[in-house]
Amino acid sequence: MGKGIEKIIADTFLEMAEGLETGSFGKKPKIALTGMGSEHGEETTMKAAVEAARDGIDVYYIGTLEAEGVTTIKVSNDEEGHDRMDEMLASGEIDGAVTMHYPFPIGVSTVGRAVTPGIGKELFIANTTGTSSTDRIEGMIKNAIYGIITAKACGLKEPTVGILNVDGARQAEKELKKLQEGGYDIRFTESSRADGGCVMRGNDVLRATPDIMVMDSLTGNVMSKMLSSFTTGGSYEATGFGYGPGIGEGYKNLVMIISRASGTPVIANAIRYAAQLVRGKVFEVAAAEFAAAKKAGLDKILAELKAAREKSAAPSEDVKEPAKEIVTAQIPGIEVMDLEDAVKALWKENIYAESGMGCTGPIIRVSDANKDKSFDILKKAGYVS
Repeated sequence: MGKGIEKIIADTFLEMAEGLETGSFGKKPKIALTGMGSEHGEETTMKAAVEAARDGIDVYYIGTLEAEGVTTIKVSNDEEGHDRMDEMLASGEIDGAVTMHYPFPIGVSTVGRAVTPGIGKELFIANTTGTSSTDRIEGMIKNAIYGIITAKACGLKEPTVGILNVDGARQAEKELKKLQEGGYDIRFTESSRADGGCVMRGNDVLRATPDIMVMDSLTGNVMSKMLSSFTTGGSYEATGFGYGPGIGEGYKNLVMIISRASGTPVIANAIRYAAQLVRGKVFEVAAAEFAAAKKAGLDKILAELKAAREKSAAPSEDVKEPAKEIVTAQIPGIEVMDLEDAVKALWKENIYAESGMGCTGPIIRVSDANKDKSFDILKKAGYVS
């Protein structure tokens, strides 16, 4: 029997023995953790490494401390630790890494994972750090896809999607529904509030109404911090899985972000989250989802969005306001940044309209007699869906 065969047999028996001990069979994911820089000290990060290692994960601790069950990579400072982490990722020595900061390129941002208060349901926050696009709406469209990729890699076969009611939500909804109509499998959920719809309220964040909550990454960062430290006053992130993996088209470094305020439970969960993504073959899932989105017209949608943006940057047409009349009917679903242009689109058709803000967001106010006609004009112009 050759030495190569002997090694395969030995490795197989070792994996079986470790599987019986940990309950996790198969090759162990190799995940590094940079331990220096935490506001709570290295002891906090090392404790997390030890906890995660008990769950069938090969944890490489990059720092100064040592502990049984964890492989320590000795470094003298945080900067040296990041350099060593990058080397290990590039060489394939590790499958992924958990760290407190990382310079992701434009087009890559992270999908957070929180546990909501009250009912303890998990929520993927798309997204929490990094920049999917320099354009807000394009970024939110991509965030939705990144969230779907991550949720599917974590075992959710048909994750549901909601869009948080922030600037750009209505336009992101409209473009994502075009993608859905083109054949992309995106499953919108309904708000828990009485008026429903896939645009989510703050109540839906606390209830985790969708599996994936789409928003811009700055809002997502705040949401992640608040949900993880709501019981501690903000100084210690006690629940959740951190800020998640950097996802982007063609990007293949599994780097998970935590905060300097993250405590032991969050850091340990971030390592487990990384291992779950390795086992779920996240980059294969990403390739398949990007291919499906492009087949459904993603590139065309983004190109049309860019053209519309450039057109709106041109000097606007001077439209005369029609005679005022009583406006009691409301047309919701207008993006806040499009409100004034939508009003002028109706003025151009000699329909008096006013912009306003309803309880669910921006609205156009018209007379009851003009409501149906106004909606048709706005839909044709692309302001409502």
